[in-house]
Amino acid sequence: MQIGIVGLGRMGGNIAVRLSRHGHDVVLFDRDPAVVAKVHDRAEGGRAIQASSVADLANKITAKRKIVWVMLPAGEITEACVQELKGLLGEGDIVIDGGNSYYKDDVRRAKELAEKGIHYVDVGTSGGVWGLERGYCMMYGGTKDAADHIDPILKALSPGKGDVPRTQDRDREGLDPRAEEGYLHCGPAGSGHFVKMVHNGIEYGMMQAFAEGFDVMKSKNSPVLPEGERFDLNMADIAEVWRRGSVVSSWLLDLTADALAKNGELSEFSGQVADSGEGRWTIEAAIEESVPVPVMTAALFTRFRSRTGNNYAEKVLSAMRFGFGGHVEKK
Repeated sequence: MQIGIVGLGRMGGNIAVRLSRHGHDVVLFDRDPAVVAKVHDRAEGGRAIQASSVADLANKITAKRKIVWVMLPAGEITEACVQELKGLLGEGDIVIDGGNSYYKDDVRRAKELAEKGIHYVDVGTSGGVWGLERGYCMMYGGTKDAADHIDPILKALSPGKGDVPRTQDRDREGLDPRAEEGYLHCGPAGSGHFVKMVHNGIEYGMMQAFAEGFDVMKSKNSPVLPEGERFDLNMADIAEVWRRGSVVSSWLLDLTADALAKNGELSEFSGQVADSGEGRWTIEAAIEESVPVPVMTAALFTRFRSRTGNNYAEKVLSAMRFGFGGHVEKK
């Protein structure tokens, strides 16, 4: 298939390259021409075309149904791009927002674009800087027609079944086989980003639990404790042994082990931990639904506090964020 991609940052560029490696043709645009050229050079030979603007990108897509994947920061930048595409595309064309937009914005945009016959698909995309090789876990919302049409693109981006053991009873009626491949049509427009939003809220809580646990162990050698109860524990070794058969083994723990193996003190991290919006939105949704989410709320508030003073726990959080998403602490 042919697809235009607007925004070639850490994930957008890798998405373009992965698609080209799986036989799809990509039309590339980023506000920085040097970035466009770099991604073009990384893409499979003959499968990438450079564009000089969003309008030029839309014009260079020659497929009968034009598909444009927007991979930009949530908010005004994405909104402006979607509105521009609304004026450039037509009946049956598809706009995909693969960023972390607020799901209520998706619902509104889908309705606005539908008035022109344009389909809008929101794709919650997880995989960070590792997605190029590992593939991306994707949760998406939109019409069945649009979802079915872009299925080859999503299948190429997904990790596939790989060597992950099958879940028992996955063959029962009513379960979507695409979930085993790492991508899932969740429902109408907005549902994909809603599921990804809650995913990130859960991620906040899991990261916070690891961070606090390592902080407790790190502090076990504190001079405020009785001398006989002090333990000088090796954080890197503990993270490593937990990876081997422990019930808390996970990719987040793998990333923590990587960081601790390099530097057990994590001195390269200040511990000032940002939040990218989804944690806040998850808590807002929980309030609207009257659902208690004390763990995610506490995790979000801890990130707020980290910006006014931090400890080893926040350095562990920063290390994990850098590991999965390449998130660099703001100076």
